[in-house]
Amino acid sequence: MIAASVAILALALPLMGKSADPAPPAAPDSDQLTDNSTPADVFESMRRNFNAAASKGVHAHYQFNLSGPFGGAWWIIVSDGEFTMGKGSTENPDVTMTSTDRDWVMLATGSLSGIRAFLTGRLKVTGDQSLARKLGAIFN
Repeated sequence: MIAASVAILALALPLMGKSADPAPPAAPDSDQLTDNSTPADVFESMRRNFNAAASKGVHAHYQFNLSGPFGGAWWIIVSDGEFTMGKGSTENPDVTMTSTDRDWVMLATGSLSGIRAFLTGRLKVTGDQSLARKLGAIFN
């Protein structure tokens, strides 16, 4: 059941594009994510791809804890068709996702499947699994 949740979560993350080795961040106004993008690029892409209709009735606090040189903490609060996003931590998150900066970007580009990341410990998802599954529809 958890693996199925992660599989659905993985659908939330493939936002666009693919590439190969780590390098400088993608251009800030580029809509194309690559494996060379940073987590900040992924979150900006999520901001641009917010689906208000899909988030109607959803009330959730998401926390993302990413290690590595481009890592850090980010949060997203979804509240009935609206959202806020920022760096740092949110109190009492409903869902917490933990990964490395590189793995998070690879999840977003589709280079790393959510199931593989979860089963190998490269992605940890704690909290309300039903809210984790909704992330894909909310940021598509």
